[in-house]
Amino acid sequence: MADGLIIINKESGLTSQAVVNRVKRIFGVKKAGHTGTLDPMATGVLPVLLDRGVKASEFMLTSDKHYSATLLLGVTTDTEDVTGNILTECDEIPTEEEVIRVVGSFVGKYMQTPPMYSALKVGGKKLCDLAREGKTVERESRELTIHKIDIRKLSDREYYLDIHCSKGTYIRTLCADIGAALGVGGCMKTLCRTSASGFTLDESYTLAELENMSEAERAGTILPVERVFEKYLVVTLPDFFSRLAHSGLEIYLKKIGVSADLGDIVRLCDKDGFFAVGEVREYENGPAIKPIRQF
Repeated sequence: MADGLIIINKESGLTSQAVVNRVKRIFGVKKAGHTGTLDPMATGVLPVLLDRGVKASEFMLTSDKHYSATLLLGVTTDTEDVTGNILTECDEIPTEEEVIRVVGSFVGKYMQTPPMYSALKVGGKKLCDLAREGKTVERESRELTIHKIDIRKLSDREYYLDIHCSKGTYIRTLCADIGAALGVGGCMKTLCRTSASGFTLDESYTLAELENMSEAERAGTILPVERVFEKYLVVTLPDFFSRLAHSGLEIYLKKIGVSADLGDIVRLCDKDGFFAVGEVREYENGPAIKPIRQF
């Protein structure tokens, strides 16, 4: 069974769901899912969870992301990237110093309005489907965090951006907002996700690479689902408490001599290794680890 996850280096022109469908065929699994949509034009890191590994998805959706992108100034489009219809054009491009200053102003807390061309749903319909029907609806702005942006000039109109941001950030909207702040408009020309959920391009595979591998080689590309939880405390349980945890029962910290804070997520292991994720919760008799996902 192919339980675990595979890190895909997505090529441009494919939807994230199309990638998932190809991965299911390649590995012969019934269940698979990605953890964070990449636009069809985008490339880069797309973690795909396989079979029982799908249970880990909720723990990956909240992670930070890293992107490299090209900002094109002086052009706005209806999709906020170069695949859309041009809405405005401007030839009065700001100086490099002004562009660097304005880009730097976006670092920190940032209120962003999701684009119409996105997979978010309003009233049960995807925004992108409404946009294709020529409709525009109100979207609530969300607070995001831009941790860091490195910028390099490529030409008068184009700038390379290396971005570290919180979950849910639309880079094409960031490009459009930067262009608006400069007063000339802007859109996204290229996008590559270089890191997601702690996984990087260095450990990714293209679909073509996977399709050309032998079955044994492909099996070696699957990462254990425990990799998703590397940052969490490991709690190794003796046999008696392991049996309780396998049954979904809480394990009191004082009984196993473990110190942890309420709300902490922990990796539960026994003599056979990792088997569940638990959360520290308050109970009548004190704090205890409640198994919340069994793997």
